[in-house]
Amino acid sequence: MALDQAPVLSPVNMFCSDLDGTLIGNPEATRRFKQAWENLSARSRPLLVYASGRLVQDVIDLLSIQPLPWPDYIIGGVGTQLYDGRHKRILKGYTQRFHSHWDLSTIEAIVEECAGIVRQPVEFLNRFKSSWYLHDAAPETIAALERRLAASGQQVCVMYSSNRDLDVLPAGSGKGGAIEWLCGTLGLSTSGVVVAGDTGNDASMFLLPRVRGIVVENAQPELIEAVVKVSTFNATKVVADGVLEGLTHYGVIPSAPRPGESALTADQMDPGLRIMFTESALGSLTSHERSVIATGYREAVVAIRKNITPSGFSACSLADNDVTGTDANYRSVWARDGSITIVGTMELNDPDIRAAQKATLRTLFDHLAPNGQMPANVRIDDGVPDYSGVGGICSIDSALWAIVAFHAWVRKTNDLEFLREYSDRLQKVMNWLGALDSNNDLLLEIPEAGDWTDLFGRSYHILYDEILWYRANVAYGRLLELQEDFDNAAECLRRSQAIRSKILATFWPSTSTPAGAAEKFHFAQQQAAVGDASYLLAEVTPFSFNWRCDVLSNVQAFLSNVLDADRARIAFKFMWGVGVNEPYPVANLYPPVQAGDPDWRPYYIVNLLNLPGHYHNGGIWPFIGGMWVRFIHRLGLYEVACRELLKLAQLNRLGKNQEWEFNEWVHSRTGRPMGKCFQAWSASSFIHACQDLQLNADQLNAE
Repeated sequence: MALDQAPVLSPVNMFCSDLDGTLIGNPEATRRFKQAWENLSARSRPLLVYASGRLVQDVIDLLSIQPLPWPDYIIGGVGTQLYDGRHKRILKGYTQRFHSHWDLSTIEAIVEECAGIVRQPVEFLNRFKSSWYLHDAAPETIAALERRLAASGQQVCVMYSSNRDLDVLPAGSGKGGAIEWLCGTLGLSTSGVVVAGDTGNDASMFLLPRVRGIVVENAQPELIEAVVKVSTFNATKVVADGVLEGLTHYGVIPSAPRPGESALTADQMDPGLRIMFTESALGSLTSHERSVIATGYREAVVAIRKNITPSGFSACSLADNDVTGTDANYRSVWARDGSITIVGTMELNDPDIRAAQKATLRTLFDHLAPNGQMPANVRIDDGVPDYSGVGGICSIDSALWAIVAFHAWVRKTNDLEFLREYSDRLQKVMNWLGALDSNNDLLLEIPEAGDWTDLFGRSYHILYDEILWYRANVAYGRLLELQEDFDNAAECLRRSQAIRSKILATFWPSTSTPAGAAEKFHFAQQQAAVGDASYLLAEVTPFSFNWRCDVLSNVQAFLSNVLDADRARIAFKFMWGVGVNEPYPVANLYPPVQAGDPDWRPYYIVNLLNLPGHYHNGGIWPFIGGMWVRFIHRLGLYEVACRELLKLAQLNRLGKNQEWEFNEWVHSRTGRPMGKCFQAWSASSFIHACQDLQLNADQLNAE
């Protein structure tokens, strides 16, 4: 419920964490957890418990290859097994109590009546765990199944998670039930328990009385929804780094290890990744290279300050750019640019920058249209809003980014008064956005050139906008939660979970239908030209699809928790392999659209702006480069991310008139800067990447 609750002073005597997506997902972060845990005194640290959907033997096998400390206990099979890790034995007393009210054959006969349900493989099952695949089941479907099971006299717990996994378990089991039994057996109070998780099957742990919870930043909305009325620590970091953040908050560990302390060597990398990298992509930074990054960080803050106006952040420095003709639009607070700048600078505590963040939000939300439309920009000189872009087409992503930025602001500042002041206008924006789902299929229908690629010919279901739509729903759900509007928050979070599933099903095509999924029409099943995807497709319409790789959107998909680590790794291999980061990080599109291609539009030659390798047609964008660095770091490739950050610093140092101009975009063939200089979102994205890798100027100078 709260962004940050006050630390609880009662001692922590047990820490219980989910594995996949919580402690596992970034191998370097997992190593950081192991280091932090084993630095605690073995005599005084809390009991360590792993709670997993995997069966106990699978967890034991996993621990042989994962850099995790050996636990005191293992909860396996979503809470249907309990293993004593100290004495290497199953605790049979835990499951003996299930026999009297558990009839597996009766239960499975009832579950099999559900349309579209498929039994999970035998290696996922045990005598007290009936597990199935049921894709995109409505809450009403799960409720009806629960009623049928109850009517048959079965005392069970029905658990549905990840919009796919259905588990029927004995009443009193589940991860929460196992913790409760274990605490009772050991004579411990649940008030001394800290838990961590990321999906719906972790919810029962958080719902135990007085337990303290860590919701990692990559948690699926289903978990956030389940614990919406419970006070938890909401981490700002993902997987094991989020766990460490929470353990620091609760006083279990003094501090988390820094990223560079747990970087994987080439020999420790997955062979499928290691083979991709040359020596130049690996290896620690030299003192000179670290100095370049530190200088870039300081210059980025200077560039941000060049964009501070009384109305908020301008898109580019007004004093350093000539403005003629339609360039007058740059003398504006732009919803998209300003919001991205807010997100990227959120960890800067400078009063002038914090004030500019708030002023940007005020300027934008004070100029909503009566129907809730967010202005594309508001003129700084006269305060006049403009609701359209090129050709009079509205900017859809302006509203999406504004919701995301508003949540980032409130989450960081805990300015609930500001949230209350603008709550009605936030709802109006969400209503306007929701109306863009004109056929109620969960995705927005976007007009051509209706987002940041405002001179580019994509329309209908555009990956970039759908990723932001998911992210905006999660952000708005969290804002409703902060206002204690729990029912509407839960509804919004449920919708975001369904949007995520829809995005994956639509934009990551496969020639095979997943087990338990309803048969649906996919262009990939009709068009051999696509087959099985290695990334999320850029665009899907009722009549065609765009098979190009939208680099920004695939990067954003992972950073926004739409893609899991496995698919993100596949997408990374493709993007790295085709060189989207050469000569600098990173081109926004691969491959560019060539004249004569079916995707070509005659207006691409206007001002020679969208020729191949230009602007939105495969140009290099520093603001995407910063996200690219964070994407790589999140995969657990710290040294690769550092090298890419160095390249990004070298890119931002280029200029048309002077060094460190943080230009708008760069020509992908020549590597020369184009567009406006001192671009706010270019600088903010570099700052964000440096902070993510803990390579900002102060930290570098302190070493």
